[in-house]
Amino acid sequence: MTDATHINVTLVQQGVWDMPKESMPLAAGFLKSMVMEDVELRQSVTVEICNFRGGVTHGEMARSLFSRTLPDILAFSVLGWNVRAFGSLAETFKQLKPAGWVVFGGTHVSGQADRVFRLYPEIDVIVNGEGEITFRELVRARVRGARLTDLAEIVGISWRAADGASVTNADRPRIENLEIIPSPFLTGAIDLVDEKGEFRYDVALIETNRGCPYKCAFCYWGGAVGQRVRAFSRERLRAELELFAKLGVHTVVACDANFGMLPIDLELVDDLIEIKNRYGFPCAFEGSWAKNKSKVFYEIVRRMKEAGLRSSFTLALQSLNPDALESMNRRNMKVNEWHDLVEWLNQEGLDCYAELIWGAPGETVDSFIEGYNELSQYVSRIAVYPIMLLPNTAYAENKASHGIVAVRGDHDDFEYVLSHRSMSFEDNARVQRFLFWARVVAENAVLRHCWLPLRLLAGWQQSRLLDSLADWVDTTSCSLAATLREAAARAHGGGAPAYAKAIGYLFSDPGRQALELWWREVVSPQLDLAYRPFLDEVFRFDLLTQPVFPTPGSTGGGDARSDLPPLRVIDGHEYYVRENVLLSHDVPALLAASRCGVPMCLSPTPTRIDLWYRVGALNAVISTNHEEIVHFMGESRTAGSLSLDVPNGIG
Repeated sequence: MTDATHINVTLVQQGVWDMPKESMPLAAGFLKSMVMEDVELRQSVTVEICNFRGGVTHGEMARSLFSRTLPDILAFSVLGWNVRAFGSLAETFKQLKPAGWVVFGGTHVSGQADRVFRLYPEIDVIVNGEGEITFRELVRARVRGARLTDLAEIVGISWRAADGASVTNADRPRIENLEIIPSPFLTGAIDLVDEKGEFRYDVALIETNRGCPYKCAFCYWGGAVGQRVRAFSRERLRAELELFAKLGVHTVVACDANFGMLPIDLELVDDLIEIKNRYGFPCAFEGSWAKNKSKVFYEIVRRMKEAGLRSSFTLALQSLNPDALESMNRRNMKVNEWHDLVEWLNQEGLDCYAELIWGAPGETVDSFIEGYNELSQYVSRIAVYPIMLLPNTAYAENKASHGIVAVRGDHDDFEYVLSHRSMSFEDNARVQRFLFWARVVAENAVLRHCWLPLRLLAGWQQSRLLDSLADWVDTTSCSLAATLREAAARAHGGGAPAYAKAIGYLFSDPGRQALELWWREVVSPQLDLAYRPFLDEVFRFDLLTQPVFPTPGSTGGGDARSDLPPLRVIDGHEYYVRENVLLSHDVPALLAASRCGVPMCLSPTPTRIDLWYRVGALNAVISTNHEEIVHFMGESRTAGSLSLDVPNGIG
């Protein structure tokens, strides 16, 4: 072997959403920090992260990557939505630099060497499992002059032998001491600000631990299922959170499987609250909350509420059907004892949403809709997802035993389940139609307030209202419904773009007009005259409190609402404020009473309120990120109660 003087490494990530702000390249950041903080490598390696938004074409990425000095190692963080694009880029790179190394890593290719090498022959190495140490070893080998056909000593990889055969080395043990991975934020491996000095990402991602004790049949979680949880140090995490606060980051998202499960999670929340009190940021903390809610979780919720630190608390139920839960390996999880928790969160006035998966073996149409309606009596925002077969999961590995028939997505590499022994093609088509509207309208909070009073006063289950809208869109001759009809037709297998198109449309003026027409033609005439005026006003309140955001491509003069409110500063944060909105009923007070089980007096009570909307909603809306969307909904205060600091030249 000969020593190389210097090598260039390019790490590539691409998010799933096409939105104005980038998704944070956390995986690439960990790899870069691991290489650049290594004494042996820091003087002989240059590492660059190329982070692309969703929707960027193959040609655009190729021009960005290859119209400069070509790297010696081109490494991709691969997920189901970008594997095809990255395979194409690997092919182009090899045309330009045959001696360059192409490395694939990530959840979609880990442990899948035979298939990935067959589909993308230009790939040289696949990293299996956690990548930080393995990737550092690969870079060291390249610096030392190793050949691609001589990588037998690096554990945790698959590679090609001289005869082209696929070789998979021994697995690398999980990283026990996560502190050996330098922080990508504190080391500067990830660029946190743009050319204006502003935080450049939609949210800040942070990993506080790795591992998950559960073995759900649909989940892989980076190979960490059924694993002991390993955590980063409190001191490191606190320093990262303080850095985010200084940059004015509104929302921090924990990339953990079960945040709120461990006592150290409470310590992190205490640090987060103390930092928020000093800097005013972060304002919200999201994550995949612990499946089983312990005393630690309840204490975290209490402290976050007292501190005004917002979040959406998750009920990751996935199904209410015992047969489906058994096939998921979740039947005995305490997560399914959820009624008391939801009632407590509602009484505390805290945002809560639930998760359901449609199409698990053992689930039927009737059991799924019954479960959805039962759950919607407690929580209206239900995230519903079609079952997909992900690599390395129990469902994918036992596909034949369940009688599963699946198809690859149009724009991604996920397998979408079409049928199995308890679900026919016809069953699936019926529920897929329902899923589209449940995800768009309920999960993403296009409607939020009308569900409970409609059920209490008119006896409408949430599924009935969603089916009503679906029927109207399918049959109306109104041109306003055409965009929605097209998006619904492309939803199954079409991925996030179809949902984003419908959600963005319903938050725009034409979309609101479509909703108003549907309600006026279909829903309102079926309501009892005694309740109709109030329910009509609740629906109007839903539309009034939708997010306010600039039209894509505008420079600030246009807005998704034609009646753009003035911009104000409240407690150091920018909001659009619509003042003195007249309601025929005191809708906010009556909704609060209904959530607490207090009888409502429905006599008209003209009420004036101020509505204020956080600035910056567009990024959340077109990303279909429902956890973020709820932070941009209009919030009501008594008219004239706002203390406003109006900046010069605004409002």
